[in-house]
Amino acid sequence: MREKSNVLLSLAVVSLFAASSTGYGQTAPAAGPNSDPVYQQLRNIGLGGESVTVSNFDLKRDAATFHLHSGTVCFAAPVNGKVTGAVFVGDGNMLLEPPSLDEAKSLKLLTKENEFHEDFERLVLRFTDSTYDEVKKAGASTTGGCDPGLLQDSQHTTRKKLHTNISARILEDLLSGKQGGLFVAFVHGKRYDSKLLFMVDPNGAWDAAPDEIELMTYNENKSGTWAAFRSDSDKIRELGHSRIHIEHQQLDTSIEKNAHMTGKAITTFVALSDDVRAVPFDLFGTLRVQSVTNQSGQALAFVQEDKDDDPDFYVLLPQPLAKGEKYTITTTYGGKDAIKNEGSGNYYPIARENWYPANAGAGLGDYTSFDMTFHIPKGMKMAASGSLISESTDSGSSLTVWKSDVPEPVAGFQFGRMKEEDAKITDFLIATYANEEPPDWAERFTKTGIMGNLSTVSMMKQPLAEAQFAIPLYTNYFGPLPFKRLNVAQQTACNYGQSWPGLVWLPICSFYDVTVRHYLGLDWSDNIYWDVVTPHEVAHQWWGQLVGFNSYRDQWMTEGFADFSAALFLQSAYGAKGNKKFIEFWDHERKSITERNQFGYRAIDVGPVTMGYRLDNSKVGGNVGVDLIYPKGAYILHMLRMMMWSNQGGDQNFKETMQDFVKTYAGHAATTEDFKATVAKHMTVDMQRIGDGKMDWFFDEYVYGTALPRYKLDSNFEKGPDGDVVFRFKVTQSEVDDKFRMLVPVYLELADGKTMFLGRVRLDGNNPTEGKIPLKGLRDVPHRAMLNYYDDVLASPN
Repeated sequence: MREKSNVLLSLAVVSLFAASSTGYGQTAPAAGPNSDPVYQQLRNIGLGGESVTVSNFDLKRDAATFHLHSGTVCFAAPVNGKVTGAVFVGDGNMLLEPPSLDEAKSLKLLTKENEFHEDFERLVLRFTDSTYDEVKKAGASTTGGCDPGLLQDSQHTTRKKLHTNISARILEDLLSGKQGGLFVAFVHGKRYDSKLLFMVDPNGAWDAAPDEIELMTYNENKSGTWAAFRSDSDKIRELGHSRIHIEHQQLDTSIEKNAHMTGKAITTFVALSDDVRAVPFDLFGTLRVQSVTNQSGQALAFVQEDKDDDPDFYVLLPQPLAKGEKYTITTTYGGKDAIKNEGSGNYYPIARENWYPANAGAGLGDYTSFDMTFHIPKGMKMAASGSLISESTDSGSSLTVWKSDVPEPVAGFQFGRMKEEDAKITDFLIATYANEEPPDWAERFTKTGIMGNLSTVSMMKQPLAEAQFAIPLYTNYFGPLPFKRLNVAQQTACNYGQSWPGLVWLPICSFYDVTVRHYLGLDWSDNIYWDVVTPHEVAHQWWGQLVGFNSYRDQWMTEGFADFSAALFLQSAYGAKGNKKFIEFWDHERKSITERNQFGYRAIDVGPVTMGYRLDNSKVGGNVGVDLIYPKGAYILHMLRMMMWSNQGGDQNFKETMQDFVKTYAGHAATTEDFKATVAKHMTVDMQRIGDGKMDWFFDEYVYGTALPRYKLDSNFEKGPDGDVVFRFKVTQSEVDDKFRMLVPVYLELADGKTMFLGRVRLDGNNPTEGKIPLKGLRDVPHRAMLNYYDDVLASPN
């Protein structure tokens, strides 16, 4: 998604069941919403009558250690024979030692201390692991009590602030019949923050999945993830992540003129592990589930709380599934606010990836086949993912049927009173859509008469032409798409675009010309945005859709590679102006990475690209992720391209690398290490030499690292005894550690004004490299020598 971010745009009652222990076994849960008795006990849990005193007890959970120096632990009432919570009151502290240097550095940036050490007098724990047994064994039974309000406050926090249904998550483990690995600590800190939360979740931490470990704050003024990483426990890794793979979705969706939506989803999935019984799905909170049935028509129980609280959607199966077992459910649902009626036939889909029950936590990595039928008001058009199978009018509604050409990670749609214009590239269809009238927010501008009616229909040809150019260009570099159609549709949002398989949403303001955007106050300092938003989103057909990801740590490739592709478009599409636009683009990208924001931080210093959007928090700023993964991700690919380029073969080696990567991982989620392995297969001789046959050096520096070198070139030209020009040079690399190495390109500006690539200089650490090169056959002295003419290496500007 290409976004411009600075524009427009009661305490719980303790249940009467709390102290009971209901046997569950293999009994089917009662059908209907939130009706399961075990779930209700968890939802209304309170403290039981069991408590212990502890002294100098250490509770270790992965990289965190909770030192309970002295105090009382009161356990929650057992549910289904299991204790799933506790409250500690006394003197304690928490020590966190992140296992990686990157995470330790990031945490230090936030705390300003070398060690994370938080003191507390109150601690609330929720768990499905062995916490109860460990604490009980270490403690001495007592009759002392704890404040029951602490446990209730934690319930309120997850419902009203974090909007995560922890009761349903615990139910998932209880119904499996096995000990789970969930551990959540609400730390009432005294040094850093009174609202700290540390968790271990084999299914993925709440804001940092698929990482299992997370430290976060939920204070409104200090919100954000402070640390996250994978567990070092084999048991935790064996327990987690994805529960199911969705094979097929058959969706029947009706949308009324007021944007109210109703849907029926027939979802076929396969269990990825044994004992799968509570299955989480991702469904937009305002879409309320009316019923869930299985393939036999049996009504199933499900969980979905109020849309303003923690509306996570779970389906409770009557029997646990074995690994590899297939199951089909039918879900009916509906509601408002998933789509917004923007007026005059303009509609804005708010729910993009969860307007149907999607696989929770799968990201863009679970590839599914889709059959979709849409019923929309008569006279309106639908643009959706996949291929259009049929369209007709039925009882005053427009009916369209769509089918995915290949399994896809997500499906979407855009509809409204739109005009359509098509073009074909061989057997590939591009359809562009624009609304006939502007949305209501533009009405105040049209009433003045200065800019006419702000119709975008006349501007449809530009995005159509850009898509027509981008698709064969990207096909040449990355390989062909398996899709047969691309719908490029206008959306009412002005500040971002987005791309799903076969469907691109473009910001309405990208359809306006420079004059209109100026009048609307859209003269940003980076007007290059309007040049790249369409080619960036088209590129997502390869990056994010054809090749997916299921971790925020790999999302830098999706956004970065799409940004790189947009630069490739600029260089290729604008003729003689292309190189100038190309160089300006990389200058803009470098500034995004290296200039300090309002909080005083440079994006490149906050963390590596593999930490992604997780870097955003109230201390360093909310746009650090965007300012890092887009431009630096693009730079990484740009650097590899330039490193592979040669005077003889041009981009051929780079093209083969990218086509190999796409062909290998098409229809799958790819990781950073997958990409590194692909690059290693296509290294040039220089790349092999500098990295001893590996690409670790480059990825450690720029992908997993935060290095930013500075370069200086001292050079002169002189005539040799044979009349040829001799080039003397000294290249200095600085502001890096001793292990940093790089291949830095040298260019010559010749006497006739042309630029020539001369070669690459290897640099190690902060040591200079000097040399003398006879320029055979060159009689006229060049005007000058240059480093990084095309911003070949991400470095500080001189």
